[in-house]
Amino acid sequence: MTANERELTRKFPCNSVCSVVFFPRKSVAKTKFQFGIDVLLAEHADWLRGRRVGLVAHAASVDAAGVPSAERLRVAGVNLVALFGPEHGFAGVAGAGENVSDARHPEWNIPIHSLYGTTQKPTPEMLADSDVILFDLQDLGVRCYTYCATLRNVLAAAAENGKAFIVLDRPVPLAGVVDGPLPEEKFRSFVAAIPAPFCYGLTPGQTARWLREKLKLDLDLRVAAFRGTPPASRWIPPSPAIRTQANALTYPALVLFEAFPAFNVGRGTPWAFQGLENADCDFSKVWKTLAAAQLPGVEFELLPHGLRLAVTDVTLYRPTLVGIALVQAIQQVWGAEKLWQQHGARPEWFDKLLGTARVRQALPAGVELAEIGAMWEKDVRAFRREIGSQCED
Repeated sequence: MTANERELTRKFPCNSVCSVVFFPRKSVAKTKFQFGIDVLLAEHADWLRGRRVGLVAHAASVDAAGVPSAERLRVAGVNLVALFGPEHGFAGVAGAGENVSDARHPEWNIPIHSLYGTTQKPTPEMLADSDVILFDLQDLGVRCYTYCATLRNVLAAAAENGKAFIVLDRPVPLAGVVDGPLPEEKFRSFVAAIPAPFCYGLTPGQTARWLREKLKLDLDLRVAAFRGTPPASRWIPPSPAIRTQANALTYPALVLFEAFPAFNVGRGTPWAFQGLENADCDFSKVWKTLAAAQLPGVEFELLPHGLRLAVTDVTLYRPTLVGIALVQAIQQVWGAEKLWQQHGARPEWFDKLLGTARVRQALPAGVELAEIGAMWEKDVRAFRREIGSQCED
């Protein structure tokens, strides 16, 4: 047994690494809400009949009763021949940015191919035994959250290798929230892999359809749509830091502070990406500056050595602008030189996350927040028009 397999069995100490139940089982027929996996097996089983199936999944890939999608497929008699894991791995236990090795499922004896290790795109060899690829990842609708990059790469690989592609769709916490700059070509990376604003507000199914058209992929693509709205209690962390929907909502605003390690964003705690702490910063002044900005859809709570952010109205919330307002307010209190040149500061990562250097250049220059936000308004309007048909599905 490899180290990865031992970690899988440690994380899921059951007869199968995918047999853990996250909340009480109940009949799918009695459940108003259905994920894409539920709809696929109830209404579109013929899409898989007689086909060898590969599945891109992680710990949050479960059905409406909390049963892992991989287990549902096997119980339904689907010929599941390969598993693929994104960043954080198939089991969802790897840290942010941590390479994940390939493994073999210890019970089912099928490969678990890592898409966040030696390669981030499936190779022809990885796809050789599959006729159709299922994609079932819980995403946020934020470009730097790397599951959309994995989606792009798997879509492209499926098209290149003549594989059918089915998205088992899931709702995203930031549905319809579009905010932030488009990535410039020289800043394209795994955290800026799709030509969309920083927050793009699409589900995986909508994103796949849009990318097929945008990238002109010759691909047999189908989407098993979800039905209804899941209660917040049904949230399963798609990555170690995004433990709740509250973490998911504030993530795009606070992730920019990965560029400033002097500010603690709470990784390893229940409030990861919900607040900032730094004992050397006068957050009472920061709080007053943010209060004066009257940012819609959010509120800030002053802590002894930091701030806590809460989203009060997601329909008014502009996550990218809120994150930049936080950076700007701290810059006013600390000074631009101290913020951007502190030990460990990574201005290049700030640019990489946003996909542009224009915001970083504007901040020390004293450009007003409204003017910074106006930089991407035209692109956001154009993107909304471009994705309009996908959002109607």
